[in-house]
Amino acid sequence: MNKENINIEYVNEENSRFLKNILRDDISEDFVDSLDVVLEITNYGIEHNCKGHTYAIKYDEKYIGFILLWEAIEWSTDPEIMKKEPFYRLMAFIIDKRYRGCGIGSYILEKVISQCYEEYGIRPIALGVHKYNYRAEKFYVDRGFIKTEFMEGNDYYYFRFHKIKE
Repeated sequence: MNKENINIEYVNEENSRFLKNILRDDISEDFVDSLDVVLEITNYGIEHNCKGHTYAIKYDEKYIGFILLWEAIEWSTDPEIMKKEPFYRLMAFIIDKRYRGCGIGSYILEKVISQCYEEYGIRPIALGVHKYNYRAEKFYVDRGFIKTEFMEGNDYYYFRFHKIKE
């Protein structure tokens, strides 16, 4: 995997047509929302001036995934700890199954988080992982997210706090 061949761009009407071709048949929509749902969330965020973006992921000029990281709007099911300060919510992250396991996902996750911090400021990040999505659980824990006992439906909450460099 050559990092120079990995790019992100904001999801828009044109590139979303290509994102529909991503091979994700091994990932249930119980685990990660469909592209149509992601586009609805993206449009809501844009209309309400939320901080964050939904990105299309390209490798060698081919669309291979998408990731959504936005300012969180409080949900009634959010744990109390999340209601004390603003945070970002990572809500969708899909990489085409032909491109998994080679470091692209790790690279993109850190790139998108860094870009969000630079553009909008540092905040904690929360995400939900389906209780049976063990592959995603390992991925996020290996990247500094902490699994909590809090649940929203069938999803466990995971948090990541910014690490201050010494």
